Amino acid sequence: MESVMFHSHTHECATVHGGEVSLGHAIEHALEHTLEESILIILVLFITYLVMEWLEHRTGNKVQKVVQKAGSLGPVFGAVAGAVPQCGFSTAASNLYAGRLISMGTLIAIYLSTSDEMLPVMISAKAPAQLIGGVLLTKIVVGMAAGFVVDFIFRKKKDSHDHIHEICEQEECHCDSGVFRSALKHTVQVGVFILLVSFALNLVLALLGEDVLAEFLLNRPVLGPVLAGLVGLVPNCAASVVITELFMEGVIGLGAMMAGLLVGAGVGLLVLFRVNHHRLENLKIVGILYFIGVLVGIVIEFIPI
Repeated sequence: MESVMFHSHTHECATVHGGEVSLGHAIEHALEHTLEESILIILVLFITYLVMEWLEHRTGNKVQKVVQKAGSLGPVFGAVAGAVPQCGFSTAASNLYAGRLISMGTLIAIYLSTSDEMLPVMISAKAPAQLIGGVLLTKIVVGMAAGFVVDFIFRKKKDSHDHIHEICEQEECHCDSGVFRSALKHTVQVGVFILLVSFALNLVLALLGEDVLAEFLLNRPVLGPVLAGLVGLVPNCAASVVITELFMEGVIGLGAMMAGLLVGAGVGLLVLFRVNHHRLENLKIVGILYFIGVLVGIVIEFIPI
């Protein structure tokens, strides 16, 4: 699988006025191409979210119950369920773990496989089906394997609490807003990030040129996954949007993208620190998540794919 390389118009920007580009011209050029690229993407993004929201409303609760009752096979069901686009599934998993209704391994499997906004962004950008399938399959396999290892090492007795309930905060998840309204809110939220990231990339490329940026970021196989993993820890959909956009623009490599997406659990980590009062345990989960994501990313960087 290979990243989608830079758009040809960025090279044009870097050669204006004998290799020097004025800031005003660069901003104008970047804004023009950002709008050209993003209008269709945002339209497709809305359609994608409509389908995803419909599926979530039809199957969301059933999936959570299956994962909760999976027992020792929790990492298997958790990894598969986490890869399916669902509204706030990682937040629900955090609550289930806080009540010890699922194991730590199942929680890690869900976090690692959760794609957050990666899938709709790739679909809207017309990424190859092979690429999307490969990324999802990798996240599922890594999630399953890591989940079983974590459960083997950190197996604890089940200690369920009666007060467990799913958190679906209005500012982060719009599961109860209706399919159309929820899809529209998600589209606006993610679309804004896409516009901002695309504009920033186009502006930087217009000023520096694609060769300079690619040389700076793509030729650092270890540093890339390490930094992308840190971005993935940001408890917001912006993290997966930025990471996916950078990859689709060819700014970062496949290993860096996988590291960021594996670590990225959306708002799941934020909810975990709110509902699980074992702070050291929460930090341990974050450390495990980051270590696995970065390790897999580094390995991928050294594998010719």
